[in-house]
Amino acid sequence: MNALQESVVKEYLADNLNDWTLVKNTIQKEFKFKTFVEAFSFMTAIALEAEKMNHHPDWSNSYNRVSITLTNHEAKGITQLDFDLAKKIDRIFSKYSLFVQ
Repeated sequence: MNALQESVVKEYLADNLNDWTLVKNTIQKEFKFKTFVEAFSFMTAIALEAEKMNHHPDWSNSYNRVSITLTNHEAKGITQLDFDLAKKIDRIFSKYSLFVQ
């Protein structure tokens, strides 16, 4: 799988993904929850989907915040897999919308 050109990534983000930002060869987003348990539950749900896709995020958790960075290390840039996982992550997050402060 080849990395997508920056112009393609920017267009896709603008048209399809809210609040994801392009940073170098990655797309990034931060999610906020009411508690640590909710944030960790969110990460667990993502982990299950990422494993099915065999495409894993770079991420960190600090109490009620989860920061996610997506890129394809083999392609050395952003691929359709990153967009697909980002969409799944956003769908998972939508189930947590009641928890967000």
